[in-house]
Amino acid sequence: MGKRVLAASVVIAAAVATGASACAGSDDEEAAPGVTPPPVSTTTSPTTTAPTTTAPDNGGGIDPLEGAGTESVSAAADGYEIALLNRVAVGRHEGYDRVVFQFRNALPGYQVEYVQPPLHEDGSGNIVDVEGKAFVVVRMNPASGFDQETGEGQLVYEGPRRVGDARTGTSTVREVVRTGDFEAVLTWAVGLGDRVDFRVLTLDGPPRLVVDFRNH
Repeated sequence: MGKRVLAASVVIAAAVATGASACAGSDDEEAAPGVTPPPVSTTTSPTTTAPTTTAPDNGGGIDPLEGAGTESVSAAADGYEIALLNRVAVGRHEGYDRVVFQFRNALPGYQVEYVQPPLHEDGSGNIVDVEGKAFVVVRMNPASGFDQETGEGQLVYEGPRRVGDARTGTSTVREVVRTGDFEAVLTWAVGLGDRVDFRVLTLDGPPRLVVDFRNH
């Protein structure tokens, strides 16, 4: 395991779905109790990815993370609707560990990038403890796990704010932790065993933002 950075708790409670879509959009991870896995689509829509680094030698085989790199990847939202997070899934696949952020209604804009510790909670500025030696922050905007448009508001994301590798079987991803849900900016940090290439994809039906991390 990697070092732990001093922590502070985030206020919003939840319960996760540790399941994720495969490259073609199939879900083969385990969903959290009480959360019904949604229907799956095979449509994928790769985003603009960062410059690539040299892929490992796969004996002449296809690189499962073609187009991956370590530079920041970002895209703007298509509209102004707040994307409502309702599921987070983490799982291991051949050649990569996958983290999926699933939304009920739309995809948000996003920025995915490596950051240096310590990690801070949005709004309060408190230090957040995340397991790992390298850290990627996924910042989504406009997005939230809470729907403020339904009367007094409704909690949409009912999963935990912290998912560790003991539950997911991942080898590169050590922990996935929510570090902010503040003013329509939703932030999750991914703690990694080492600095590795990653790629970012979007999937349809339901809308999903996917981040894959090389695990060999």
